Amino acid sequence: MNKLFIVGIGPGNYENMTGRALALLEQSDVIVGYTLYADLIRDRFPEKEFFTTGMRQEVERVEAALTMAAEGRTVALVCSGDGGVYGMSGLAEELAVKYPGVEVETVPGVSAMLSGAALLGAPLMHDFAVISLSDLLTPWETIEKRLRLAAQADFVICLYNPSSRKRKDYLQRACDIVLESASPDTVCGLARNIGREGESSAVMTLAQLRETETDMFTTVFIGNSMTRRIGDKMVTPRGYAYE
Repeated sequence: MNKLFIVGIGPGNYENMTGRALALLEQSDVIVGYTLYADLIRDRFPEKEFFTTGMRQEVERVEAALTMAAEGRTVALVCSGDGGVYGMSGLAEELAVKYPGVEVETVPGVSAMLSGAALLGAPLMHDFAVISLSDLLTPWETIEKRLRLAAQADFVICLYNPSSRKRKDYLQRACDIVLESASPDTVCGLARNIGREGESSAVMTLAQLRETETDMFTTVFIGNSMTRRIGDKMVTPRGYAYE
């Protein structure tokens, strides 16, 4: 059976890709992906054929990858982070029913919630929720409900896509919702350009986070009532007993 591999490339730098992801990219005949993400690895695989599309062309991209796999080519469809976390795995599985000779297999990658958490210290040591603030595919009313309930349940909250040129105030709106249940002194953190040029991280309060500008390359971490700042790190205790 022909196979389409959904390959999570993590943040995009060589060091943070899994060994299996690298091996499959080496073995592939063609690498398919969103142009921005494909460009992160293009220099590493200069001999490979690349097929890329822009934003909002996800269906066309996945169908092209499935078509090439159906033709007998070894195809790697790359996603930033992990293909199963806001990536292309779900869409590929849905569309693959039209290509009965193709099997889809997801190759895990390091998601931004994990690589960003590592930069900040240990913010995800206890229960947490992951929410995207992009309302391109999800109504804002649904996002707002999820934010409010996660805050009420005292989850650590990891936010993807906190803002963009068209959504400049979305992080501020999200912070206002969380502030209904959380203290303005709640420890929060930002991780920017993870694994890429310009990588940085910062720890701050929820009140400070509300006034901070972010972009689509920023991952936001809002702590729970137990999260604390230790030096320049953000730490959520797991609850282990210690002296």
